Amino acid sequence: MSGRATTLLLSGTALAALAIACAKTQAQQMPRASLRTGTPTYVAQQPATPQPVLSPATAEPEAIRDPAGLVQRQNSAVSGRQPPRASQPIQAPALRGVTQRQFRPPPPAVTSMPPPPPPPPPPRRRAASEEDPYAALGIRLGSITLRPAITSAIGYDTNPQRTSAAGTKGSAYSRHEGELAIQSDWNVHELKGQLRGGYLEFFRAKDASRPDAEGSLDLRFDATRDTRILLESRLKLDTQRPGSPDLTAAVTGRPQIYQYGASAGVTHDINRLQLTLRGSADRSDYEDARLSNGAVLSQKDRNMTQYGLRLRAAYEVTPGFKPFVQTEIDQRDFDEKSDSSGYMRSSNGVTGRIGSSFEISQQLTGEVSGGYQDRKYDDTRLKNLRGFVGDAAVLWSATPLTTVTLRGGAELGDTTIAGSSGTTVRRATLEVAHALRRNLTVTGFTNFSRTEYDGQGLREDYTNVGARLEYRLTRTFAVRASFTHERLNSTAQGADYTANVSLVGLRVQF
Repeated sequence: MSGRATTLLLSGTALAALAIACAKTQAQQMPRASLRTGTPTYVAQQPATPQPVLSPATAEPEAIRDPAGLVQRQNSAVSGRQPPRASQPIQAPALRGVTQRQFRPPPPAVTSMPPPPPPPPPPRRRAASEEDPYAALGIRLGSITLRPAITSAIGYDTNPQRTSAAGTKGSAYSRHEGELAIQSDWNVHELKGQLRGGYLEFFRAKDASRPDAEGSLDLRFDATRDTRILLESRLKLDTQRPGSPDLTAAVTGRPQIYQYGASAGVTHDINRLQLTLRGSADRSDYEDARLSNGAVLSQKDRNMTQYGLRLRAAYEVTPGFKPFVQTEIDQRDFDEKSDSSGYMRSSNGVTGRIGSSFEISQQLTGEVSGGYQDRKYDDTRLKNLRGFVGDAAVLWSATPLTTVTLRGGAELGDTTIAGSSGTTVRRATLEVAHALRRNLTVTGFTNFSRTEYDGQGLREDYTNVGARLEYRLTRTFAVRASFTHERLNSTAQGADYTANVSLVGLRVQF
């Protein structure tokens, strides 16, 4: 490195050190300034008080004595007053942040409206019914649920044949019963059904052994929002008791009765008005009876087919009250033109009814209807059969543990008694079920029916009363027991009877 460069480097270093030392000395002599808060105070807010002009004490001119005085006392173009917005915070219009206005207390309210009343509490919702922990779960097949059940029981019957003969002996018996319930789970349409069949086998009275069955299957098609197509099918298997007035001779065993039929209809809603048109066909077949001497009593003259057409108009006054008017025509055609007594039993009838379905606070629901029927026979020797017809089904939930069911009906039937146009049947059933525990239910029931044979002065009054007990062990197993007392009082000689029936068994459901 040359001597000139070395000299320049040493000179710069010395000057920098001298400048730093001067700066430190000046900083120590100057007082520390605090940070300015709030609105700055301007020194030039008020005009300076003019100083009196002093006469020079010496002969030196003022320019030499105070050179800056001449400049300070001159009028300046810069204003010495406080800027007009000096007391307001400095903030750009587009700048968002905290201002002094946000910390100012709100102005007091001169007048104010009274506070609004609190809103009413929401309506109390009905608690959802708790699932029955002992109900069968069913078997799922896609969107259809099947609920099968099997019951096996043993019991004792004091009068298996239901006769008034002296010396009638009772018999122990067994009963086997099967059930199947069907219910669909579809967004539209519906399929539901119930089928039950059983057989009673008496150990000491073989002739009294008999089957019984009953079932129905209904299918609903929702064609549109307001139009539905209804398809129904039904069947029933029953037997005749040996002392029935329609059996003209003493028979052995219990002849069977087969009844089955189907219906098709359409329902259409017009606002609150509902119109239903339904056609039906039902068939009744009677098994031949065997006499005590081994001969056969033919009952083919009782086989017949009934066709019917019904029109119903219902109007929904309120969601729980729906009265209706119904009219129906039917035709009964017997397979044989004349019966065993020579009477032509085929007939046609006209029926009119009025009634209503109702629901009162979800505790009392049902449907009641009543009307009049006029039936005319092909045989002019048989006068028209006229009378009251009706149906009633009422369900009353008296308490969460007690349920009362009332059913009743009145209808006009057929008979083979010579000279009689038909029968008038009135019946009523009352059941009271009470749950002692969630899985223990006691049911008391009674039934009364009266059958009158037109033109014969023959009347039969049937009464039964009893109780049932059901103890559900699990969802699958349940124990059932029952006792029934039956009595028949008839104006026919030697037709009365009484019977006491007891039963206990095990039910298996899925």
